[in-house]
Amino acid sequence: MSPTPLYCAEPARRDTAHRLAERFALPLVRQQPTEGYWLELGPERLELRTNGKHGAVYAEFVEGAARHRREQGGGRGQPVAKAIGLKGAKELPRVVDATAGLGGDSFVLASLGCEVTLLERSPVAAALLFDALERASVDLDTMDIARRMTLVHADAIQWLAAQAERPEAERPQVVFVDPMFPDTDKKSAAAKKGMQAFQQVIGDDLDSAALLAAAIAAATVRVVVKRPQRGPAIEGVKPSAVLEGKSTRFDLYVIKALRPQA
Repeated sequence: MSPTPLYCAEPARRDTAHRLAERFALPLVRQQPTEGYWLELGPERLELRTNGKHGAVYAEFVEGAARHRREQGGGRGQPVAKAIGLKGAKELPRVVDATAGLGGDSFVLASLGCEVTLLERSPVAAALLFDALERASVDLDTMDIARRMTLVHADAIQWLAAQAERPEAERPQVVFVDPMFPDTDKKSAAAKKGMQAFQQVIGDDLDSAALLAAAIAAATVRVVVKRPQRGPAIEGVKPSAVLEGKSTRFDLYVIKALRPQA
């Protein structure tokens, strides 16, 4: 797969475009592409674009759904918060989101007080996250949340393997995994064209079994895997428990229960 080009549509932001291109190894182009997908830096934000098929895709932590979840999301009663172990917790865990994507779940956890490391190996997704975090860091309503979110552009399997060699006190307590699988639901595909495009550019996580194994080796408390309600569990280790939701579920891997088998 060829690298996704970056086009700067706002002359005043050329320096920012050069920094993004250098940091995430993106080819910087002088003219807006006429086909395929490209990243476009405009006056307000960085977006993943294409011609005609759907609207722009971008990461957002200040407005829209992020604002709604921040203000009316349900606090620690939210399914992802329960899965991580926040409900009733006296101390908030250190969390690693191994497949950060557009950062929605990471933002929820950070808004609830967790220190979250966002891992993303895709340069496109990492660049979109970087841009969203930059915007959130200067907004009065989200700057404190953004400070609790650290973006790492790296392969999660390799990064977690390095963490597994560190002292337990320095390792993540919880590793969150939300892998991309091929979408076979034709009805949902039409309603989610933007996210379908994002998945096409990012690619499916075909090494999920290896990622799960690396997550279990690195985490000290639990690994949480987010899956579609009827989606298969990741091959390999059987979940210790399952937390059911309306459209998604969370497969929980409790480290204390798994380590004796290691």
